[in-house]
Amino acid sequence: MSQRINFREVSPEALKALHGVESYAHKSGLERSLLLLVKLRASYINGCAYCIDMHTKDARAEGETEQRIYAVPVWRETPFFTPRERAALAWTEAVTEISRQGVPEALFRETREYFSERELVDLNMAVVAINAWNRMAISFAAPPGSYQRPSAAQPQKA
Repeated sequence: MSQRINFREVSPEALKALHGVESYAHKSGLERSLLLLVKLRASYINGCAYCIDMHTKDARAEGETEQRIYAVPVWRETPFFTPRERAALAWTEAVTEISRQGVPEALFRETREYFSERELVDLNMAVVAINAWNRMAISFAAPPGSYQRPSAAQPQKA
């Protein structure tokens, strides 16, 4: 599929708005590795090839193992994730698929065992951000494989 619209060029204002949410999530203090797992899980659920390409590249570059990257879609079936990461992945799934059953009270209570109130709000913002990015990339057919990691001198975006 060819790119429909290069939303980054067509609407810098929209891009700036999404970067604001993304920036908040990155500055929240949540572990970078956890944020990358969240981005991958939501992107796999949403079927966003562009974002999966981007975040697998980022995860590898930041030291994530191939084993864990490959296991993100089947995280429940593996021993590779910490209890905190498992809670974040379950939360990501519920928020990403919120129309199915909302966010169950039992999941909220379980997630609160591993995240403070503030951390849970921050985690939710990270899930909101990646879901917004997924929807932009999918809607306008962002070309998978085109993402290049910024150099160390450049700030990273979404």
